[in-house]
This record gives sequence, C-alpha cells and structure tokens, in this order.
Amino acid sequence: MKIAILINDTTYAYLLRREIIQRLVADKHAVYIVGEVLLFKKELKDLGCHIVGLKIGRHDTNPLDDFRLMLTYRKILKKLRPDAVLTYNIKPNSYGGMSCSMLHIPYYPNITGLGTPVENPGRIQKLAIAIYKIGVRKADCVFFQNSENVEFFKSHNMLSPCSRTRLLPGSGVNLEAHPMFPYPSDDKIHFLFVARIMKEKGIDLFLAAARQIRSERDDCVFDICGMCDDEKYTHILEEAQKEGIVNYHGQQKDLTPFYRQCSCLLFPSYYPEGMSNVLLEAAASGRPLIVADRSGCREVVDDNVTGFIVPINDEAATIEAVYKFLALTPEEREQMGIEGRKKMEKEFDRQLVVEAYVEEVYR
Repeated sequence: MKIAILINDTTYAYLLRREIIQRLVADKHAVYIVGEVLLFKKELKDLGCHIVGLKIGRHDTNPLDDFRLMLTYRKILKKLRPDAVLTYNIKPNSYGGMSCSMLHIPYYPNITGLGTPVENPGRIQKLAIAIYKIGVRKADCVFFQNSENVEFFKSHNMLSPCSRTRLLPGSGVNLEAHPMFPYPSDDKIHFLFVARIMKEKGIDLFLAAARQIRSERDDCVFDICGMCDDEKYTHILEEAQKEGIVNYHGQQKDLTPFYRQCSCLLFPSYYPEGMSNVLLEAAASGRPLIVADRSGCREVVDDNVTGFIVPINDEAATIEAVYKFLALTPEEREQMGIEGRKKMEKEFDRQLVVEAYVEEVYR
C-alpha cells in the first residue's frame, strides 16, 4: 500500500511514530510523511520514508489560512492517492481528515490531546469542536490516548453513530530506546522539567518549587529542557538561571543524559495532554514522577508507588510533594523508579500501539 502520515512536523514523526513507520516500511508499504520539516529529516529518509514538506501553522488562528491548509492537504492527497492516511495532532486531524473524507480515502486520526481551543469553553471552542467533528466523522477508526478525551468527544457529539474508536496507551514508549538506568548515587538531587515552555505545562509551578527549595538547601538541582513556546519565558528563565535557581538547557535532541542524571521528573502540567510522552520516557528510565492530577498524566503514575500526584495548578501542593520526595531515603526513591519501569513494561510498551495500528489499517 501507499500510506500517508499527516503530522505537525518531522521531529514529532521520528521521536513518537518511528516504530509504526518502521513496521509499515518493513511490510513493504510506501510511507509519505506530510508535515513541517524540522529535525530528523535524514533519519526519516534513512528509514525509507518520503517527505512532503508542509508548514502547518500550529498556532495560527486565521480561518483563511486554515482553509488554505485544507486545500493544500487535498491537493497533496489527490496527487499521492494513498491507500490509507494516518493523522496526528489537531490540524492534521481536522483539515487532513476533511480532505480524506472528500477524496474517499480511508483515514485514522489519533487524538493526541484536546488542545486549549477545544477544551476551554467559549466561542472559539464551539468553532473548534465543529471543525474537529467534520474532520473525524468519516474516519475508519478514531484512536484516543485517554478515556477522558473519549468521553469529551461523545458528550459533545463529535463522533458519528457508526464511528469506531480505540483507546491506546498514549503513544507508548520504546522500552529499548529508553532503558532503565541505575539510579543516580551522587550527592546532588536533580529535578527535571521537560516540555515546550508555556504556562499550562506547569513551568511556573516548577520555578516556584525550585525557588523555595534552593533557598533552603544547596544539594538540589533544577534542570529545564525545552523550547520557549511563550517567548516571555525566555527572559524569565535567563533571570532564574542568573540567580542560581535553575539550569536552563534549551531544546535538546537527545534527552537520555538528562533522564540518566535526574532523580525525579517534576512535571505539574495542566495542559490538555493526550498522554505525556515525557512521563512515559522518564518512567521507563527508572525515574520517579511528580505530576498533576490531569488526564494524560495521572494514568502514568501509581500514587505513592511510582511517584506522587498533586492537585491541578496548586503551587503549595506541588512544593509539598517535592518535600515529600526529599524525605524519602535513596533506597525508597530508587524503588519508586523500579516500580515505574515495571508499569511501563506492563501497560505502555509502544509495540502495543504498533499492533493496534496494524490491526486497523490492515483490516
């Protein structure tokens, strides 16, 4: 078959969909990646993919630009004539789905999180829901990453009565690419934050915890990785680093050294996640987690066993959880990481996701 994958960008495609791509190529299918060309272009080509560059305009809210995007998807798909289309992220799901529907091409959207426009009530939400509904209504199967998103789609009548749905363990985690590392034994306790830097990802909560803890003890280190989606944080993080509160490392192509070094992933995000991949990777690496009680995050943690779950957007509770973690013995922290790894092996192996796609697309 000829299979097109509509996605935000090549970085996302390689880091989170590589195993699906490998399976499709191994099964002798021609795979086309349609999205913005960022990192990993060469790596994707080495896998055997064809790349069609297309700037999605992820943050663009101009209706005219979105209409042009839909027409561009239609033009690309009309030329490629794929046998099946896999779509990820909001705009590819919506406008790519519309194009597939018009061209009568089987397609399989993956709801990788609702996104702020869809989740937050208001005029924009009504429009976003209407567009999303049209985008997924004729899908052969709609994949979801958490049950809360399934209920949202159902309660807002976004699925047609005959829609097939399937719940996945997020994007899963490659257990070989993310092996369990020995728990760090040095004298420093490293707390790690990895995300696009924006308020809803919990960066302010992380900074508050770092400021509080660093004012009392010098054996704790707070590391931050990620690009600033919200430009105002560029200055905020620079100032925090000058004060000695955090170490800001920017966007990283390889997070392995940071997972290996960290003692705990502190990720109090309240962004509408599908399933946080950072949490899956850190847990697979054998690291305890502190997360907000948010769909897409809470599912990854067994509270008080593999980490701690705190109330959403609660600064005091987040700091309290850090103190609670610091009160544990090194052996107890290590055991949390071991239990987290077991949970990943049992529930979140990415091969489970690959097999689900194979079952649906090859049906």
